[in-house]
Amino acid sequence: MSEPIKLFQYNTLSALMSGLFEGSLTIGELLEQGDLGIGTLDEIDGELIVLDGKAYQARGDKTITEVSPEVKVPYAAVVFHHAEVIFKQRFEVTNDELQTRIETYYDGANLFRSIKIHGTFSKMHVRMIPKAKEGARFADVATRQSEYTVDNVTGTIVGIWTPEMFHGVSVAGYHLHFITDDHTFGGHVMDYVMSEGIVEVGAVDQLDQRFPVQDRKYLFAKLNLDELKEDIEKSE
Repeated sequence: MSEPIKLFQYNTLSALMSGLFEGSLTIGELLEQGDLGIGTLDEIDGELIVLDGKAYQARGDKTITEVSPEVKVPYAAVVFHHAEVIFKQRFEVTNDELQTRIETYYDGANLFRSIKIHGTFSKMHVRMIPKAKEGARFADVATRQSEYTVDNVTGTIVGIWTPEMFHGVSVAGYHLHFITDDHTFGGHVMDYVMSEGIVEVGAVDQLDQRFPVQDRKYLFAKLNLDELKEDIEKSE
């Protein structure tokens, strides 16, 4: 019997949205749990992109750097990506059109999926969350985020599709980050147009949810769940 494919998620999106930005898990520890995924860095300093077992940070100044093992994250989700479905997209599509095609391969709506899309994009629109001090509302910080659109780039989209029932633990639907092949551009995917590429959809059998149990601020934080739902919708 094969080993179950586990999605490892550190912390919850709701905690991040409420202003708990301090990193408490190292990149080294995170990469022991998966080779593909997304997240953010200490003090929400940009977007975390995990691809092929390496971690990259996309900052608002449009720089991309590989992240060293000792750097800490407040929130991330990674998996050892195992493609259950692979197909070639041979003609130009928008993100909505491609996602509709991807979802025809889902066996039900209540399992997580890992997503990996490598291709050429005639348009790629991304954003990067700016660094902020703990306690600020994520939705307020997001109003100052940098956004960039570039044309005709080749790279990889990585991310997770989350079932509706887990909204708040993560963001329901697609949470995707992008990085070019030459590691010079990337961020949180807003929308795109893909010219052609290869799409991989990975199976996820289990959710391994970890919490920052040594973080006293997290343990005693009082979260306004109705407000958090609104903030997630605004920010994502």
